[in-house]
Formats: sequence, structure tokens, C-alpha cells
Amino acid sequence: MPEAEPIISAVEIDKFFGTFQALKNVNLTVDQGERVVICGPSGSGKSTLIRCFNGLENHDAGQLVVDGIDVHADSKEIRALRQDVGMVFQQFNLFPHLTVLENLTIGPIKVRKISKVEAEERARKYLDRVHIPEQADKYPSQLSGGQQQRVAIARSLCMETRVMLFDEPTSALDPEMINEVLDVMVELANSGMTMVCVTHEMGFARKIADKMVFMEAGEIVEVAPPEKFFTKPDSARCRAFLDQILEH
Repeated sequence: MPEAEPIISAVEIDKFFGTFQALKNVNLTVDQGERVVICGPSGSGKSTLIRCFNGLENHDAGQLVVDGIDVHADSKEIRALRQDVGMVFQQFNLFPHLTVLENLTIGPIKVRKISKVEAEERARKYLDRVHIPEQADKYPSQLSGGQQQRVAIARSLCMETRVMLFDEPTSALDPEMINEVLDVMVELANSGMTMVCVTHEMGFARKIADKMVFMEAGEIVEVAPPEKFFTKPDSARCRAFLDQILEH
């Protein structure tokens, strides 16, 4: 059988902010059903890279193909791309004036054009999946940070996307709330969802990743399966990063 096309293919991607080069000759592929964790020090380009994956940032050079769509600044298909590539941010970005249920149904109704009844049924299914079905009628301000982030994950799930991007989804949470979000993400990973996650949570990464990616100064320095990445990384820069982060 021929090999399936990767769902994300980044080839020689460069990205500038003014004169600052945020991404330098980045090459990365993500296969259908693969769980990829990107780590590295602050400012290494991790968030910029995954924001390019759904067109929130435009790359300046190279080729990026996501779910069969050639992603570039003039692409007419960015809107279609974002319907199939969900993203969970550091901040929860929930609409404060809408209930949890309304936050979850607005996208499927307006974008997917499904009925309110079907959207609500889908929303309740995914609230159940992230273990907060009882919060459907509350407003975001009535929830803890961990609950709000689980609502944000459920909101992306309601769009029934083919890929989920997570941009440091626990970095804005109090320590005691981090595990409740990570537990949900582990369940999603185990269900076979294609995931690309930027995180410093190395215990979580070791548990779910098929592939670890280490970035520094806008470059991908190392790509390896987790057992090799955590025990025998090739690069001194990666070893130094792991020594530092695993001490804490």
C-alpha cells in the first residue's frame, strides 16, 4: 500500500517579524493520528510555528500544506482550513456573555450550518467527554480556570476537526488545575486524535507523544521518539534543556 500523505507538511519554513527571524528553515511532518509534542525555551518559535499551521501567522518562505490545503498569505482556503484544524490557546478565549452551552454551539451552528438541536446534542456529548456536563448552563466567570480550559477544548471538539493544536494549554492555570486539563488531553490522545501540542509538561509529553520536537532560536534542533528523546538526545542543546526542565 502507498504511504498516506502527512496531514501537516512544513518544508523549509521561514518567518520574520520585521528584521527578527522567528522561524529558520523549519521542516516537520505530522501524520494522521500522530501525537507530536513541541518543546523548547521561551522565544524559540514553538507557538509561531503552530500558529502558521492554521494560518494565524503567515510564513515568509517555504511550503506548508495542512490537510491538503497549501497554506499561504493569499490562500482563499484559510477559512476552510480553520474549520478542520482546531486550536486551544493559553488563554481560554470564551465569550463571557454566553453560557458554556452557547459557547460550544455557536461555531457549529454558524460555521458548520448544523441545527441548534444537533449542535446542543454535540455540545453535551463533548462536555461529557471533558468531564463537566453539569456546567452547561453556567457562564465562564462561574468556572475555575481548569474548567474554562476544558470548555475551550470541548469547543474545538464540537467543530469535529481533523487536527487539534494546543499552544501551552496549561501555562495560565494554577498548579492544582493543570492535571485535570492534562488528563483530558491524555484521553483525547489515546482516542487516536491527531494532536500537535506545545508544552513544558514533560511527564505528559512522555506519556502521549509519538514524536518529540525540540526547538531553539527558531530552529528545529532535534526530532525523536520520546524514549530516545528523554534518555539519549543527540544534541547538547537538547540535553541542557532537559536537564534544566526535569530538575523542576
